[in-house]
Amino acid sequence: MNFFYNFDEKINNFIYPISDSITGLIFWEISFFQNNLPLIVVWLVLASIFFTFYFRFINISAFSEGLKVAFGKYDKKSDPGEITPFQSFTAAMSGTIGLGNIAGVAVAISIGGPGAMFWMIVMAFFGMTLKFVEVSLGHKYRIIHKDGTVSGGAIRYLSEGFSEKGFPKIGKLLAVVFAICCIGGSFGGGNMFQANQAFQQILEATGGKDSILYGKAWLGGILFAFVVGLIIVGGIKSIGKVTEKLVPIMGIFYVVSCLYIICSNLTLVPETIEKIFLSAFSTDAGFGGIIGTMIAGIRRAVFSNESGIGSAPIAYAPAKSKNHLNPGFMSLLSPVIDTIIVCSMTALVIIITGSYLESNQIEGVALTSRAFQTIAPWFPILLAFAISLFAISTLITWSYYGLTCWTFLFGQTKRNQYIFQFIFLFFTVVGTTMNLSSVINFSDAMIFAMSVPNIIGLYFLAPQLKNDLRKIKK
Repeated sequence: MNFFYNFDEKINNFIYPISDSITGLIFWEISFFQNNLPLIVVWLVLASIFFTFYFRFINISAFSEGLKVAFGKYDKKSDPGEITPFQSFTAAMSGTIGLGNIAGVAVAISIGGPGAMFWMIVMAFFGMTLKFVEVSLGHKYRIIHKDGTVSGGAIRYLSEGFSEKGFPKIGKLLAVVFAICCIGGSFGGGNMFQANQAFQQILEATGGKDSILYGKAWLGGILFAFVVGLIIVGGIKSIGKVTEKLVPIMGIFYVVSCLYIICSNLTLVPETIEKIFLSAFSTDAGFGGIIGTMIAGIRRAVFSNESGIGSAPIAYAPAKSKNHLNPGFMSLLSPVIDTIIVCSMTALVIIITGSYLESNQIEGVALTSRAFQTIAPWFPILLAFAISLFAISTLITWSYYGLTCWTFLFGQTKRNQYIFQFIFLFFTVVGTTMNLSSVINFSDAMIFAMSVPNIIGLYFLAPQLKNDLRKIKK
């Protein structure tokens, strides 16, 4: 057991300088009304707004069509693909409904105040169109291998789409950059962040410093790695079967728990809503003013629903469908469920209980836990259960994202798959031992970096997608 002596400290001393350097490289900032505005956030916001207008608010006009696809109106077993459209939807949702909805929201409100919730919802609205564009293209340019497995997403529409337009070298370069960033993102936000915050809540629910697990984060990591390993070894079919059952259960369980807290404080709801709107447009420097609040909300919204990041198209690509637009329509539902519903539930609980006022003493998921504790001392145990489900679901989906990009770079062989899965599970153990700031900086940096080559591809290929929409309207 000598190997595990001060293991947490050793890992942090090794990882922190790396994550800090990567973060500095990705998050170039400009000073804007005394706030640091990451240019990568501007990049995502402008793309979301542009595509919403370019596709004439398809996030509203095609929303009902997305519901039809999700409920199986166009399902055909004979269509090419590996999993049903609903399974692809839940697989993608399991990648986004994770700790970003719980710890991430707490971080946003800690930094930007209650008004951060408002800007998260605004960003989710525009992000719906961005999600539609990338998912539709990811399905359109997917590759079906000889063994029936499917490879799709940004790596394919960047490499194949640009090649089709006569720019194969540029497309290949962008695809390789995206793949490297996605692999890093799968180790960071899709893995270490999830394992870290899930273990922290389990620790909190079992007594904090008095818990038998205190100082044994690596043990929690090994447990998570074992459970995830049993699922991911079966590939996307195994992941799809698990997520189609797990995502609805965990989503309903968490929302009902939040609604119970909200209903227990029903008289405070009008005051809370007023507080959110006033904070969203406040010039009070207490939470960084309006710009600081906007940045906090938008940044966490993107991390939560991943619109424009290019990850979700990987999960939708294996969906059985001959029409690549149908998965795109279905993906419009994702930011609504993920951010507008689930994140809003978390935000309301934190604000309505007043726990956000303690953000100087506690951070991340502990803030949400404190809000749950206002109802009953045992309520954080329910949160620990929900968080564990959220973390596992995100871990299994992001393992697939990372694996798809890994095999794109190194080849579609069983050996390469096992190598990636071993490294991924190792980072699950590492993630539980790191401090939150190290994990969140590395997570943000790698996941946001994916958006650079991805959105370049979306701008380049959007006219083709618009032509496809015109054809189905005729």
